[in-house]
Amino acid sequence: MRLGGRLSGAIEVLADIETRRRPVADALKDWGLSHRFAGSGDRAAIGNIVYDALRMKLSHAFLMDDDSPTALGHAVLLRQWGLAPEALAAEFEGDRFAPQPLSQDALAAFHARDLATAPLHVQGDIPEWIQPSFEANFAGDWLAEAKALAGRPTLDLRANTLKAGRDKVLKALERNSALASAIARQGIRIPAGEGPARLPNVTADLAFQKGWFEVQDEGSQIVADLVVPGEGEQVLDFCAGGGGKTLAMAAAMHNKGQVHAYDTDRKRLAPIIERLKRAGTRNVQVHEDISSLAPLKDRFDRVLVDAPCTGTGTWRRRPDTKWRLTEKNLEERLTQQQEALANASAFVRPGGALFYVTCSILPQENEEQVQGFCKANPQFEILDATDTWQKLFGADTPQPRSRGGKTVTLTPATTDTDGFFFCAMRRKA
Repeated sequence: MRLGGRLSGAIEVLADIETRRRPVADALKDWGLSHRFAGSGDRAAIGNIVYDALRMKLSHAFLMDDDSPTALGHAVLLRQWGLAPEALAAEFEGDRFAPQPLSQDALAAFHARDLATAPLHVQGDIPEWIQPSFEANFAGDWLAEAKALAGRPTLDLRANTLKAGRDKVLKALERNSALASAIARQGIRIPAGEGPARLPNVTADLAFQKGWFEVQDEGSQIVADLVVPGEGEQVLDFCAGGGGKTLAMAAAMHNKGQVHAYDTDRKRLAPIIERLKRAGTRNVQVHEDISSLAPLKDRFDRVLVDAPCTGTGTWRRRPDTKWRLTEKNLEERLTQQQEALANASAFVRPGGALFYVTCSILPQENEEQVQGFCKANPQFEILDATDTWQKLFGADTPQPRSRGGKTVTLTPATTDTDGFFFCAMRRKA
């Protein structure tokens, strides 16, 4: 397919997402199934246009003075991919699959409009109602933080040290321009690429099949590292999901001690079984029912609560969720987080540690939750997190945001990772 056909495909997908309010991954999958003639390179390019459009939806619409799928798709090529209008017109000439050309009004707006005159939430490409939360969390840096969440994410991997060291994995993935991550000790990064460039399908690589590495954002690796699970300890991953942090902690413990993985959603937990086998992990017990954990109350050295959240820190990877998020969704997540903390804390032994993690950057889900929890449960106290950071990662790495050294916030703008929040609490003996 030529660029015109790819843009037309992206416009169709954007229209489907807008009309049916459905996840971007589902819309792209359905388009691919109904257009089987499109090759893998075509599908990747179409996906890139769609994701780029959604990441910068508000600023694109402002500059084009038009928020239609056609305008957004063209804005990606003109603004993000760096194609001049004349070059675009020449590219589309004679291509019967190309979309209708932009109106003269849209082109005039694109040339004349200055994004600096747009409302600040438009410049930052975030919903207007969420701007106060960004301001509360980041003060004068909030706009830069918002803009960083509209960039393309890298592909991050974690070397599975139970089977291979990082250098060995880097060698195996050399053809994919893999580099050592800047912070995570076993992290590996593959650059995002530009324009139609697609990321490699690393899960088809023989090294992945052998269990040498896992796909895991560097931020997720960092917060798992900050738990500092020790050999021989009893650790509970209370909201384990697909098991990324479970696997990371089990490897850090060198298959010694035990990690118990539990999640209220059995479907989310299901992939962990195959992942454990591939990774060669032998110190993990999976719990599908909380009743099986009941005998272990007050027994765990470390309990990790990777709480359900709005996912605002992952907007680079899931930009469609940015525009579906509502205040009601946030309120629901706050209640679920409080329940998760209350339930998980019962498993921490006296003198043990409780770790609270979200992939959100909203203060309501982060500092406010842990402060409220400790106030209601005075047997728990917040520990210093930056001291652990320095011991693990050093002072020469990119540094996270922190409130008085007590908590850690990772963001694309500061640590070049997804957004994550981390807080360690100790149960008094």
